[in-house]
Amino acid sequence: MSYKSRFRVVAVSWRLVAASGLGLFITACQSKTDTVATTATTLDEKQSSADASADSPGAWYRQYRALLPGSTDSITLHLQSFIPKQGSFATGRIMGYYASSDGHPYELWGEGVASSPDSLILTDGNLMQADEGAVQPTWRLKYVGTNLQGTRAGQAVQLRLLEPPEGIRFITRAFSDSIPARPNHTEDSILGRIRLHGLLPVSGTAQQPLQKAIVRGLRHDTVEAKPVPTLADFWRQQRSEFAKDYQEEVGPQVANAKADTTSDYSPVATLNYERENRTLILWNQGNLLSLGFFMYSYSGGAHGNYGTTVRSYDARTGRPLRYQDIFRANSEKQLEKLLGQYARPVLGLKPNQPLSDALFENTLPATHNVYLTSSGAVFVYAPYEVASFAQGEIHVFVPFSTLQPLLQPGLPVAGGPEVVRK
Repeated sequence: MSYKSRFRVVAVSWRLVAASGLGLFITACQSKTDTVATTATTLDEKQSSADASADSPGAWYRQYRALLPGSTDSITLHLQSFIPKQGSFATGRIMGYYASSDGHPYELWGEGVASSPDSLILTDGNLMQADEGAVQPTWRLKYVGTNLQGTRAGQAVQLRLLEPPEGIRFITRAFSDSIPARPNHTEDSILGRIRLHGLLPVSGTAQQPLQKAIVRGLRHDTVEAKPVPTLADFWRQQRSEFAKDYQEEVGPQVANAKADTTSDYSPVATLNYERENRTLILWNQGNLLSLGFFMYSYSGGAHGNYGTTVRSYDARTGRPLRYQDIFRANSEKQLEKLLGQYARPVLGLKPNQPLSDALFENTLPATHNVYLTSSGAVFVYAPYEVASFAQGEIHVFVPFSTLQPLLQPGLPVAGGPEVVRK
């Protein structure tokens, strides 16, 4: 998604996510109009234990096949639903990814319509898809049986559910809880909120290694030597650590604020801390699986921090594909040149316009935070990494047709590193 597109959405609210989201993914200032969220952990864990083959309520992953208006190439839409928002944590429910006819991946975000639960309103999240007025296409869809039909940018579109899906089948586990800053003070409205969205692979030959890889990704491991807990145990660890840190840090601040009768200052706006981790499905077809591990954290101040760590896997074995597994040694300089070329339209720059008009520097180094689609590689830059926070995450797609001399052999894409059409 281009930084202009992301900034436009953030000006309205937190992005509707990508999912955010991966993406993916920031909240504006916290609001004093916050309401107390209910605790969802106990119910979710009971349901998860009772039926290990079912999604958590309100959460799912589906694949749809569609023919976009004006195109002769069909797309596969990877669509995810997350648990609804609570309180001030204005996350969107729906996020998805698809690749256009040239192989470029695009992101959608949106949510269900309150007045019509079976309706979805989604927005294409990239200015490269926008019209001359910089308005991104809107998808307005209704369920018709298991399929979706409606319009995209005012033109009719139908999406057919792929059952079974191509690639790995997943069920979604969603956990959430609200932590009081002072456990024994029920009159307080100051809460810390934590969420976790994880995936459990339920098909394929690499379910166990992929499940471990997902927990490692959510935990942001840099090495694979540490033991890996189950997803439910990981949630309990995360919740326990968050509760301990939150109550130790915020509890005394609330007590001091309550005791100070000489001031009208209310700490609610900056003490309702938030943390969320999401597993985003970026690509899931054939032997290739690409995931994003989105993290958002707010611990006071004007805004929270967020970022998405991405990783591709060989779906047959669960083997992670790191930067050095994808690209040949000593290819950084060639990649840097290509990234400068392909980043300009994403950044809203003209072909010969300096990159420094949008970035900190007049170059874009090759990040190791990269994932694959069947048609190319996507390089993901976190806020502050190469540009200001307001510009958001920057995603740059480079097609295999250009990357061919720089790629390692044996990548798990159909026919090798070539552009694939379906």
